[in-house]
Amino acid sequence: MKVLQYKYGVLAFLVVLLLMPLGHTLMILVEKLFADLMFFNAFLVGLLGLGLLLIGVRQNKNKATATVLGLLAGVLVWTGWIEFSFVWVAQKLDVAPFMEGGEVATKPEYLVMMSSLGLLCTFMLLFLFAKNRCQFFNWFQRRLKLKAFLKMSDGFEKPLAITTFIELVMIIWTFYIVLLLVYDPDIAGDSHPLTYVVAFGSLFWSLYLFLKLVRIRKFDYAVRYAIPTVVIFWNFVEVLGRWDLFKEIWVHPFEHSLEVGIIFGLLLLFIALYILDVKKNRMQRLA
Repeated sequence: MKVLQYKYGVLAFLVVLLLMPLGHTLMILVEKLFADLMFFNAFLVGLLGLGLLLIGVRQNKNKATATVLGLLAGVLVWTGWIEFSFVWVAQKLDVAPFMEGGEVATKPEYLVMMSSLGLLCTFMLLFLFAKNRCQFFNWFQRRLKLKAFLKMSDGFEKPLAITTFIELVMIIWTFYIVLLLVYDPDIAGDSHPLTYVVAFGSLFWSLYLFLKLVRIRKFDYAVRYAIPTVVIFWNFVEVLGRWDLFKEIWVHPFEHSLEVGIIFGLLLLFIALYILDVKKNRMQRLA
């Protein structure tokens, strides 16, 4: 059936999409359940991510497994080590949250995260001056006539777990900064036209990427392509939440344990469907 040719792209999109709210839920759970040992447990979460990354590097021959392990490692390291490092600094410096209408609009840790803008831009140079398949950086490389100078040595086998891990961390970091900048009232603000441009621009950009994603026939490549597709789409979701157009149930896991449980269950279901499909295809080839 023609619909089945889109299955890996759709499946990859759903897996990455469901991981986004679960990452938020994980952070809330660590904060609330382990308040006295919050940073120690956050360190353990990141350490688990590092462990998955090491396993993924060793599984490079199995592209799908390496990619999924790199994806999970990225979520765990981002949540455990990166986000909680900003929480730690915010608490250490006693940074106050940004209040709006008597409610917390931006938590202290995200105000601290804005200070990483220069570091993010510096890291971007690694991708600008390196051979990669990212269309964004490839566009600049063509304009700057860098392609001829960026050659990859023959026989180089790309470490897919590391590639996926770095891709996830960099894209999440980038769009956190984008949203924080447009939320800043000194730059734009929640109701500024620029915020609308970011929100709906992200929606249409993600739809464009999704149309390309569903044509991908390899699950590992589909997952790596789904990362920017989902994160860019998630900008739209984040802004809608900022506008109070819906309740972000994933940041209230104790009030919405059933719904969060369903999200987690769906994630496991889609991963299981892929594993079963791989086994089925393997049996058909051996028959």
